[in-house]
Amino acid sequence: NGVFLAGTDTVGIAAGGASRATFASNGVTSTAFNTSSDYRLKENIVDLDGAINRVKQLQPRRFNFIADAERTVDGFVAHEAAAVVPEAVTGTHNQVQVWGENDELPDGVSVGDNKLDEHGNTIPVYQGIDQAKLVPLLTAALQEAISEIETLKTKMAALEAA
Repeated sequence: NGVFLAGTDTVGIAAGGASRATFASNGVTSTAFNTSSDYRLKENIVDLDGAINRVKQLQPRRFNFIADAERTVDGFVAHEAAAVVPEAVTGTHNQVQVWGENDELPDGVSVGDNKLDEHGNTIPVYQGIDQAKLVPLLTAALQEAISEIETLKTKMAALEAA
């Protein structure tokens, strides 16, 4: 388990004796983050269906980050996306840092108590989203939509011919 060099332009992460992810660069203009996808690592493979209904539940938003108020971007709010594609989201909604068993506890503090900053406020543990995890769902929804369009075109052509 750990990080390994897989060539002059590739760094990898291994777990259980196998490569799980690589970061690769062509050294000039392109960088890729690759997650494991080999069929030999998978089981219970089934087609993704009902994708259009799931995509309709996603809530794409425009926003700026508090730390960059001048720049507006498109994206998702992690806890909203987690309701539809939980594997794309890390962390827990509204999570804060708490004192653990291995922490040196200050007087009057117990394991499980919220950690506080110098102003007495809880310290957030922010959620993240891997938007690449949305691609399979979006692809399946697009395929479903294309199939529906093709069916409608065939029906329309039959009606026009009649």
